[in-house]
Amino acid sequence: MLMMQTALSYVLPDVPRAAAIWLSLLGVVILVIAALLLRPRHLLRFDAGTRIREAALPSRAEHTEEQRDQDRWAEEVAVAADRADATARRRREEWLTAQDEAEQAWQAYEVAESDVRRLTGAAGMPLPQTPRTPSEYADRERWLHRAAMAAYWQRELSVEQLSDVFAHRGWDPRLHPVEQELALRRAVRDHLFALQQTAHERAQESWRATELAASAARSLRDEALSALLPQVEERDSVLPLTALGGVEQTREMPTVVPGRAAAAY
Repeated sequence: MLMMQTALSYVLPDVPRAAAIWLSLLGVVILVIAALLLRPRHLLRFDAGTRIREAALPSRAEHTEEQRDQDRWAEEVAVAADRADATARRRREEWLTAQDEAEQAWQAYEVAESDVRRLTGAAGMPLPQTPRTPSEYADRERWLHRAAMAAYWQRELSVEQLSDVFAHRGWDPRLHPVEQELALRRAVRDHLFALQQTAHERAQESWRATELAASAARSLRDEALSALLPQVEERDSVLPLTALGGVEQTREMPTVVPGRAAAAY
């Protein structure tokens, strides 16, 4: 009995102190629980989609490097677009020149065709009678050569045609000058028609080159404009399910209540 009283005398003075300590700890726990309960839920919620999306997006340094590359690309495309514009203008000038040449060639051909029609009508009339002597034939040959040379220097005959005249290939220098002039005008007409066809084809090719150059210039100009515009960053989550607000996706057909289905119909 004495020993129990002695033990109680040692323990009882410490009970209030221990109770105070336990009450203090209990109060701290209650405060922590209350703070956690009163704290907004969005601060405690762990959004895995946001964390993964932020990790997948480029950092500030990477974004700066990408912007620098984008600016450099825009500058290069702008330079290429300027060169393409200059090429398109040059092609257009070449086409205008080729078009003028084709028009001039056509006008020259029309003049030659008119001369042929005029001389064809004159050839139907009786030719003046001249003595057929070697001297007359020599004069006719000299006249043909001089007329052919004059037409050649005026670019109305080609070198091949001039060679045929002097070699008498397909040409009879003994014909009357009226007949020789008709044959010469026909040769001039044929040559000018060939030149007109060549000029027309050249103008068409030049026009196609102009169209291609203009199309390339437009494409590069559009590309340069797109490169100068600010890029819109894609902020979509890499976890599409998080954007549904917790709605569970399912491939099953929705359940239809019979009463509601009948009311709907």
